[in-house]
Amino acid sequence: MTTDALLSGARGLWQELASVPVSFALSGGTSVVVSPGSRMCPSGWVGLVVLGNAAIVTTPDEDTAGRVRDALAGLPVGALADAQAVRGVLPVARVLGPAALAYVSADGFRPVVAPGPTVEQVPAGHPDLRRLEDLAGADDAGEADLGGITSPAFVIREGREVVAAAGYRPWPGRTAHVGVLTAPAWRGRGLARVAGSGAVAHALAAGLLPQWRARVPASRRVALALGFRELGAQLSVELAPGAGRNPSG
Repeated sequence: MTTDALLSGARGLWQELASVPVSFALSGGTSVVVSPGSRMCPSGWVGLVVLGNAAIVTTPDEDTAGRVRDALAGLPVGALADAQAVRGVLPVARVLGPAALAYVSADGFRPVVAPGPTVEQVPAGHPDLRRLEDLAGADDAGEADLGGITSPAFVIREGREVVAAAGYRPWPGRTAHVGVLTAPAWRGRGLARVAGSGAVAHALAAGLLPQWRARVPASRRVALALGFRELGAQLSVELAPGAGRNPSG
């Protein structure tokens, strides 16, 4: 699959998550729409997704859309994934992200084939995964969201304890959203790459498009090692109270 095909698949996914008709402009640029039910960001927030040379932005209401459209008009598309750049033109109260968005095709996938730790499959929701989440802490566990996977979990054990695991859950557009988690004491040993390889191979065998969304450099490096291509980024911002209101209204 070419980069263009990967980009097309990724764009189709996020266009659907916008929950209203919107497209990434083929000629580039930024499209801002009103979508109170957007799944690109928390309810009431502004969601920004950059893929290639184009971006789509969802806003909760018409007033906010107008202000956001005016504010972002002076920013290049790539800057929409930069929290500081967005803060420079909008009154931002809270931020989620940015998170790099990476995708891989079957012909680009680089599975882990060297001898290494044994990978075991366990059902989604297996109680040993909860123990791993406790070890990793709420923030990292929330980012990986192993509790939301529907695929088998691909786990690595030390003795009886799971120290790394990966799996995926279905997103729109036949996308497999991959989550990987490693216990803090076991990081830096390549376990995320081994467990993640199992999950990605399973998704590709099912005809799905694996997506790797990562905020921290270590996770991004794992994705790149497996053959993922970073095609863009996602950012969500909550504007300061009253920022979306028209003072003359």
